[in-house]
Amino acid sequence: MRRALALLVLLAVWETLSRIGWLDPFYVPPPSSVGRVIVDLVTTGQLWPHLGATATAAFAGLLLGVVLGIGLGFAAALSPLVADLLEPVMILLNAIPRVILAPLFVIWLGIGLASKLALATILVTVLIFFAVYNGIKEVDRRLVERIQTLGGGRSVLVREVYVPSVTAWVMGNFKVAVGFAFTGAVVGEFVASSRGLGYLLQFAQSTYNAALTIALILIIMTFVLVLFAVAERLERRLLAWRYL
Repeated sequence: MRRALALLVLLAVWETLSRIGWLDPFYVPPPSSVGRVIVDLVTTGQLWPHLGATATAAFAGLLLGVVLGIGLGFAAALSPLVADLLEPVMILLNAIPRVILAPLFVIWLGIGLASKLALATILVTVLIFFAVYNGIKEVDRRLVERIQTLGGGRSVLVREVYVPSVTAWVMGNFKVAVGFAFTGAVVGEFVASSRGLGYLLQFAQSTYNAALTIALILIIMTFVLVLFAVAERLERRLLAWRYL
């Protein structure tokens, strides 16, 4: 309730300052103008193809990144040779702002879906790789030794020990992965694209349309918050024992 009230007060002050000229509406348009832009985008149908393009790249990148991250993380954690090959690469990718790869992906893959998918995928893959890799490495070695002493092989360890540990680590990072996937899709579209929310943002920036820019930022924030809520519900369902 307090947050809603604070938001209403902020919007009222913003609207008032814009109306009386204390804020230049060219740079800081009033909330009413931003609201009209959002309504226009929704009612005319202009928003949906662009939102669909961004969502497609983000969800596909999220799915592919999770699958690759889990597979590579397990391989590196269970094989020292694979770890020696993969860990330096992942550390390097994790150390740099990976969005700088967007122009390179555009050169390699063009301005279509593939370059956005590649960027979203690599953002998520690195995050999930370290979640899985660290999740397995953090397993109590005494527990592993006891299972091996009782005759449990690698398949038993993976099923009964590593998978539960990794699930907690992956779900703990899943909301971040959702944000990374959406970031990759939007940044890729912003760099070069013919449609998508990032493309609309680039168009708004190039035409100095502050109302459209703010409207798109609010739409992106709302969409990501909805995805965060879904991810949190999924986490609570899969890790119900944490909330008992």
